[in-house]
Amino acid sequence: MASINLIEAFQDFKEAENIDRPTMMKVVEDVFKTLLRKKYGSDENFDVIVNAEKGDLEIIRRRMIVEDGEVEDPLAQVGYSDAIKIEPDFEVGEELYEEIDLYDFGRRAILAAKQTLASRISDLKKNLLAKKYGDRIGEIMSAEVYQVWKKEILLLDEEGNELILPKSEQIPQDYFKKGENIRAVVKKVDMKNNNPVIILSRTSPDFLAKLLEIEVPEIFDGLIVIKKIVRDPGERAKVAVESYDDRIDPVGACVGMKGSRIHGIVRELKNENIDVINWTSNIQLLIQRSLTPAKITSMELDNEGKHANVYLKPDQVSLAIGRRGVNIKLACELTGYEIDVYRDNEGEEGGFDIDLDEFSDEIETWIIDELKRVGCDTARSVLDLTAEELERRTDLEKETITEIRKILKEEFDKE
Repeated sequence: MASINLIEAFQDFKEAENIDRPTMMKVVEDVFKTLLRKKYGSDENFDVIVNAEKGDLEIIRRRMIVEDGEVEDPLAQVGYSDAIKIEPDFEVGEELYEEIDLYDFGRRAILAAKQTLASRISDLKKNLLAKKYGDRIGEIMSAEVYQVWKKEILLLDEEGNELILPKSEQIPQDYFKKGENIRAVVKKVDMKNNNPVIILSRTSPDFLAKLLEIEVPEIFDGLIVIKKIVRDPGERAKVAVESYDDRIDPVGACVGMKGSRIHGIVRELKNENIDVINWTSNIQLLIQRSLTPAKITSMELDNEGKHANVYLKPDQVSLAIGRRGVNIKLACELTGYEIDVYRDNEGEEGGFDIDLDEFSDEIETWIIDELKRVGCDTARSVLDLTAEELERRTDLEKETITEIRKILKEEFDKE
């Protein structure tokens, strides 16, 4: 019996460990039944027997022996005189089992079958890989850097499967070399030209969540729950946690003794500042905690419009806003409220002030918006900052800042 070099195809099956034997048999059977249908028009009276160990197969044809001249279906029946040519002892009414030589199909058909088989195996491998990583979305994993490109990094897992870490999913401070092992979270599985593309991420909140789960046993055991994570990768992150056990301080458990648990995560995330806060359904308290490390003095809440006006002492405003406005941006994402920061001028001399919007006829709207972004909503709040500080905290040019300060100062001089 011709094996048509099926051993190579079976070897491919063995390499893909997750392909079980019944699946393997079914694929081989399907391929050769297709071959039978092309040659005979039907595969109903044929049995395909696969020997995976030897790498060959047998095709057995079943036909009922009938009297000569009574053959109505040549596929299912055979005349008596033809049957006894194969085996003289056959009688009418018996079933004839005949082995089909693969070479009867022709060299071209056999080659096509082998190619189809290889293609089916390849598709199975792809589907298994896509399912494997599809089930692992959100999980953390380690992989080796194989190739570093400008827009992405190619990694290999322990089985040699290719994984992609795009530049957009890397922390800005990330720098990797070939052969280095890195940790990331499985973000998604895309299909490109029928090939699964596994995308990893180090910027996803899930990555930080999984790192916390590894470092904090109470999270892994379900005693502490992460309610929400917001991140500006490499810059700052805010993690809201809640404890299901009154005896456990969730913030203390996450940070660890002298920061022992959080330090490893901070290093992994390239010195990303991580604020861990207690979750609460009291939105006013949640906003207050979300603006950490700043301390607020008072707050005005509009629950319907999801808006909060927060008042702080002058020295706390920059802390609430944070570098490049990151702190307040993350606080807004964490709470779901739009937060505006104001200086609390109570008790200070010269309490008279003018809202910046009053100067819209002299100062362009985008400049006013930029000043508001850093917490300067009034003329006095702008003048209280030096030109150098305004230049450092905003995206405004030095000449623009000088002109703005001149306009605002003139207004106060009039008063």
